[in-house]
Amino acid sequence: MTTERTDASGRVRVQNLVTSGTFSLDGGTWEVDNNVWIVGDDTECLIIDPAHDAQAVVDAVDGRRVGAILLTHGHDDHIRAVRGVAGATGAPVYLHPDDTMLWQQVYPETTADLELADGDLFRIGLVELTALHTPGHSPGSTCFYAPDLGEAGVLFSGDTLFQGGPGATGRSYSDFDVIIASIRERILTLPEGTEVLTGHGEATTVGAEKPHLQEWIDRGY
Repeated sequence: MTTERTDASGRVRVQNLVTSGTFSLDGGTWEVDNNVWIVGDDTECLIIDPAHDAQAVVDAVDGRRVGAILLTHGHDDHIRAVRGVAGATGAPVYLHPDDTMLWQQVYPETTADLELADGDLFRIGLVELTALHTPGHSPGSTCFYAPDLGEAGVLFSGDTLFQGGPGATGRSYSDFDVIIASIRERILTLPEGTEVLTGHGEATTVGAEKPHLQEWIDRGY
């Protein structure tokens, strides 16, 4: 579906596609629904985390030029369909290199097309998305911040921050203290009205989550 989040011109909009599949790590497999985010205008777009169903993502793109496929992290539910989307659209795939070991669990002996780095900028129309390296859920986890989208800015948080707390840190390559530092230093410093569009589930805002940081630290997840 198309959301109401646009830039000031009304030309660049955010679409949310929910896809379903599985997440597997450390010998377990779980059913999950993922948020796929498409940021674009009538002619071009960027795709964030094209999960599970490559054809559904390609259909949502609807023939537009895809400038880049941006991955918030390398867990298999977020990347297993990415090569199908990249092949259909011709777009390069960006992933932080610290998640290469997760990528290679799905695509052995390969890497993503291009490496993400903190501070990288991606432009669509008049809107810029800035990559924010936010390790913890995985070593390479990266959010994308677009201050000119929506009423007070938008953060695509992947699995770093959800409505109600941090992403999971109980599996391989994750670290609770590190994700707390990422959230405290990179996300909760953004304007409180910033809308947080997550990798799974409902959206939230920086202001709604900020008062609960100490609660999360005390509970340990």
